[in-house]
Amino acid sequence: MRAKHNRAIAIWLYFGAFCIVVQILLGGITRLSGSGLSITEWKPLMGFLPPLNELEWQHSFDQYKKIAQFQLLNAHFSLEDYKSIFFWEWFHRNWARFIGIAYLLPFIYFIIKGKIERKLILPIFVLFLLGLLQAVIGWLMVKSGLNDTDISVSHIRLAIHFISAIILLGYTLWLAFKLSLDHLKMRHRLQFSRLNSLILALLFIQLIYGALMAGSHAALAAPTWPDMNGAIVPENILSQIFSIHQLAENLLIIQFVHRFLAYTIFLLIILLYVRSSSWKINKHLSYIRTIPMLLVAIQVISGITALLHSVNGDYKTYALFHQFIGILLTISLLLLLFLNQKKT
Repeated sequence: MRAKHNRAIAIWLYFGAFCIVVQILLGGITRLSGSGLSITEWKPLMGFLPPLNELEWQHSFDQYKKIAQFQLLNAHFSLEDYKSIFFWEWFHRNWARFIGIAYLLPFIYFIIKGKIERKLILPIFVLFLLGLLQAVIGWLMVKSGLNDTDISVSHIRLAIHFISAIILLGYTLWLAFKLSLDHLKMRHRLQFSRLNSLILALLFIQLIYGALMAGSHAALAAPTWPDMNGAIVPENILSQIFSIHQLAENLLIIQFVHRFLAYTIFLLIILLYVRSSSWKINKHLSYIRTIPMLLVAIQVISGITALLHSVNGDYKTYALFHQFIGILLTISLLLLLFLNQKKT
């Protein structure tokens, strides 16, 4: 009976993880469409309703007119133009509300029916706290662009918002793995788990730099490959790279770090594949260890393609696909790490 309950909870968590992936992609669409600052108010409860008549639409548009993005970038917008960018931000926020409901209602049901083990209550409560924190971070990010000087949100806050979503996704999946895949673990911990953990740690940093790239439009600082504006290592960049300020603000350094980490992760995943092939592993690990190899190759190619198209402005589909593959790569490495744990 307990196994049946755990299976139901795992399905609930997997569905939640799927919803989080969709939300991350919606965030990417919102950013790429320039919709992120279209809604200037935060109404956690009543904000699910869009403007219902022309008067309400005009009020919302008037609020948007007060910020720099309209005044410096979109001053030519009509009300109809505003409506076109409003949708994605509205949908992004409402999908977040849907995730909250999709978590909360089943949780209440499981508690009432006594289907959640006592030891799971705290981890699931932490999950809710992470979700609430993500909502607050999201609003603080939006708020950073609601002024008369900035035409976009802070790229640093964007990176924090994105990486907190990745943490929420990883935490949700790990709980689901523990409830549904524990029987697939090895009877002993394999030696390549340390390498697996190292790659995940570097990928975590890489995802942060991916968000910094997106938020600061750092691709435009050097839209060439394999060189960076004619040089493999831009002049004077190594003397500045150890400055914390430069690491987060200098567009050329942001792109250089992103590229360097991409090459490093690519090589380490190849090494992980080779090292794991020499160990007697179960068939599940044998299949799963090939997935990061495929995904990292696609990830590198899609990243280069998005970079080369950044100047022409037709990079958005490539950028969104690049982000999606990055999420899948993270999930595959997390799953491989979980299965590589010693069976308890």
